[in-house]
Amino acid sequence: MKRAPFTIVFLITDLETGGAEIMLYRLLAHLDREKFEPTVISLRRAGPLGEKICALNIPVLALGMDPDHPNPFAWFKLLRILKHIHPSLIQTWMYHSDLLGGLAGFIIRIPVIWGIHNSTTDPAHTRRRTLIIVRLCAFLSRLIPAKIISCSERACQVHVQAGYAREKFVIIPNGFDITEFKPDPDAAKNLRLQMGIEPTVSLIGMVARYDPQKDHANFIRAAQIYHQTSPQTHFLLCGEGLTWQNTSIGAEIDAAGLRSQFHLLGRRIDMPTVYPVLSLHGLSSAYGEAFPNALGEAMACGVPCFATDVGDCSFIIGDTGLVVPPKDSQALADAWEQILCLSAEERLTLGERARQRIQQLFSIAQVAWRYEELYEQVLQGNR
Repeated sequence: MKRAPFTIVFLITDLETGGAEIMLYRLLAHLDREKFEPTVISLRRAGPLGEKICALNIPVLALGMDPDHPNPFAWFKLLRILKHIHPSLIQTWMYHSDLLGGLAGFIIRIPVIWGIHNSTTDPAHTRRRTLIIVRLCAFLSRLIPAKIISCSERACQVHVQAGYAREKFVIIPNGFDITEFKPDPDAAKNLRLQMGIEPTVSLIGMVARYDPQKDHANFIRAAQIYHQTSPQTHFLLCGEGLTWQNTSIGAEIDAAGLRSQFHLLGRRIDMPTVYPVLSLHGLSSAYGEAFPNALGEAMACGVPCFATDVGDCSFIIGDTGLVVPPKDSQALADAWEQILCLSAEERLTLGERARQRIQQLFSIAQVAWRYEELYEQVLQGNR
């Protein structure tokens, strides 16, 4: 007789278009539905990814919690929902859902797997309320979760140092669909035409929301340095808050005297057509990265990458690009020079190697299988 699928509740803080949320969507899209029957619960809103998950024929519930005004009744609502669904397993994503989902699972005796997707607990860069939750989770980590999934080795190290139980951690990186993210010369040609950039002109880009963590000021300073020796090069910034309506980023670009060289695309939903337009892509982040999706997506599109040495960026890129210290604009500009001085054929080969690295180490099929293997291990242990 065929076994009924295990029911799994995936509990996440919200379903905006952040890295953890996108990884959850990719996992759900590749989850073996004959083995696992998923339901998604968002503590806040369903967000942009809620509709996409519903399109996978997966139920999505949103509790409407307000992070600025915590309401204990919302937690009791979560408890009632979990009792009604009575899943075989709860997997939580990010701190708030780790804590609330962990406590709920402990009370109704359902095994819980936590998820870590952040690599800093520095008070200078973390909200006080979040730090309190981190400390609570560290204390409870030996009691509540069966396992703790970290998307990066660096994130694991940071949280072990913060007091989390080391023996509970399992490292599973983010995964990428190489059939979705792939080289696309036609898309690159069309987008360059729209932006008025000649095919032979180098275009250096960064896909990242406008946030202090991403350190766009570092990218702009590096662009100012690089412009002195390569004035024909253009630069592209893409992500939430990166439009000319954002006067802060506009003022920084104007101060560098580079408005005519910069292209701000804002948030896009057609990223597989954006990455291929770039000659070079990367991140200038100052802190906090764990396993940034943008690097893997660009590499899958055959684009050579650079990054600052935060989180697992160095591991992701390997020998297919360059990694420099954070906040070092000169080193960033030098890395651009080193890659863009290669011949067109050498850069093409570098991009091909980057795509192969994603295919070999970080394909979503492999990553989904590792999640499923862990789920079965925990469920068997619970029985």
